[in-house]
Amino acid sequence: MFTLAHLSDLHLGPLPDGAARRHFALKRTLGVINWRLGRHRQHSPAVAHAIASDIRDAAPDHVALTGDIVNVAAHAEFTAAAAWLEGFGAPNWISFVPGNHDTYVRVDWTHGLSNLAAYMQGDMRVTLTQMSGQIRTPFPYVRLRRNVALIGVSTAVPQPLHRASGELGAIQRDSLAALLPDLRERGFARVVMIHHPPLPGLASPRRALTDAGPLRDILLAHGAELVLHGHNHEPMFNTLTSRFGTVHVLGVPSASMTGTAHHPPAAWNLYRIQRQGGKWTTEVTTRSFDPATRTIATTAQLALSS
Repeated sequence: MFTLAHLSDLHLGPLPDGAARRHFALKRTLGVINWRLGRHRQHSPAVAHAIASDIRDAAPDHVALTGDIVNVAAHAEFTAAAAWLEGFGAPNWISFVPGNHDTYVRVDWTHGLSNLAAYMQGDMRVTLTQMSGQIRTPFPYVRLRRNVALIGVSTAVPQPLHRASGELGAIQRDSLAALLPDLRERGFARVVMIHHPPLPGLASPRRALTDAGPLRDILLAHGAELVLHGHNHEPMFNTLTSRFGTVHVLGVPSASMTGTAHHPPAAWNLYRIQRQGGKWTTEVTTRSFDPATRTIATTAQLALSS
């Protein structure tokens, strides 16, 4: 059995001093105003710390963190995020893929996501990859852990005002279409890590993955055991019936959410993955933060089979 923890959308606070003034960008300034008007009450560093402590206590074999570790992509946010991750666990234990807030505005690699580079590097050679000025580690990346292949893809691209959409792009899609059958034939359970919900209709147009349709077609053609995402700050469960079995698509709430009228409190999922009777099976346990008692407890369990 392989155990995998999944958390997302930490939105670590507080925002650094001068986040709106230094390295001015209009979208960042508006994001800071939005944070001060309300978002700072929704995302609690104490809740994020409690979720991280609960994951460490569970001692999973690996951790998947599916994006939005920062808020407005201020330079100092990335150094703070790197320090937080260092306190959480080692880079070979945590796999990170960026989200739209991690590329909220254009930030050069050296001042931004380079701080998290060690958490975005694979240990298997991938022939077809893409990089950008903001993300200079190759995507997709693959980490092989026993009988599980963790495939990280990036949907993080800077967006105009009032948009939070994402895009894989043709290179990552073509690479994924080659990786999935190769890893299946080699006997790995394939876990795709992505920030935006990967299927059409799971997010509003201004927040959606623009090439969700082509990605869905790749998953239908080649299968995957799990696809893990964040972005919506909601617990989500969807399935696809591929040529090679059921693709289970799961999203988690924000890992720092205090609980509001619009979004549930913070939670994370634990996946127990094993091969049984010629099929991959996964037991899912959801651990949620209770705002009333400020404790974390099991709130749901689910059995999945490919």
